[in-house]
Amino acid sequence: MKTITSSNFNFPGQKSVYKGKVREVYNINDNLLVMIATDRLSAFDVIMPKGIPYKGQILNQIATKFMQLTEDIVPNWLVATPDPNVAVGHLCDPFKVEMVIRGYLSGHAAREYNAGKRVLCGVEMAEGMKENDQFPEPIITPTTKAAVGTHDEDISREAILEQGIVSKEDYEVLEKYTRALYKRGSEIAASRGLILVDTKYEFGKTKDGKIVLIDEIHTPDSSRYFYADGYAERQAKGEDQKQLSKEFVRQWLISNGFQGKEGQQIPEMTDEYIETVSDRYIELYENILGETFVKADVSNIQERIENNVNEFLAKYSK
Repeated sequence: MKTITSSNFNFPGQKSVYKGKVREVYNINDNLLVMIATDRLSAFDVIMPKGIPYKGQILNQIATKFMQLTEDIVPNWLVATPDPNVAVGHLCDPFKVEMVIRGYLSGHAAREYNAGKRVLCGVEMAEGMKENDQFPEPIITPTTKAAVGTHDEDISREAILEQGIVSKEDYEVLEKYTRALYKRGSEIAASRGLILVDTKYEFGKTKDGKIVLIDEIHTPDSSRYFYADGYAERQAKGEDQKQLSKEFVRQWLISNGFQGKEGQQIPEMTDEYIETVSDRYIELYENILGETFVKADVSNIQERIENNVNEFLAKYSK
């Protein structure tokens, strides 16, 4: 299975490279960022040993589409997508928080709730809720933006302001943008027969001080989706929801004794299992965008990316 799990490019004007959990970001002349979406799979903040075919392409193309579908309500960093796995955008100074917004008691929120917690990131959650119940209003539960190899940590709005991580003025903009993006994303999901359960957004500031959306948006790595059809019936019966997200990977890992805790071994992912994960990512792409996924040429992914990015940079610099 041909995948890209790391890169080592040397583009014209390249100043530095940052390697995140999934994306690798090249600084070009302190002006542009070339962001390569690899096929790496991260769960519980641990990178899995094998890549998932087409995952990077899927993440990049979903994020690009949603940047275009939301640029009328929130400005973003994107300049171009010269390759299926690549986005090029303006260099920004990222805020050191991720803005997580939840419309439903699912995933991490449900695990915390089931452990007896009724306050998440300073936000109260009502008694008597069941997993996957809808909140009366979406709640914002930020996390600190962790360095590679460490866990993102829940943090409250109050702690963010007290610690000076984000100024009050900027944080109010982040909250406003987060709610606007979630509302738009939910409307688009509903038009496709899906529910946008929860998601996260990252923001940065451009050189001229404008706050913009950066990184990914509404992808299966940053978001959780349920199928709307049958949601109410399954909820009433206490059944698991049919969902499209990375949660199925987390649940598989949990069932095989791995939650990213010290001393735990990552279970072996066979080629057959990896193919099913790739198929699930393609399924989400086609459901959320309402179009057929077209597989890119993977005969030599590294060479393809290098050629496409170099061609773009040559035109851009003229």
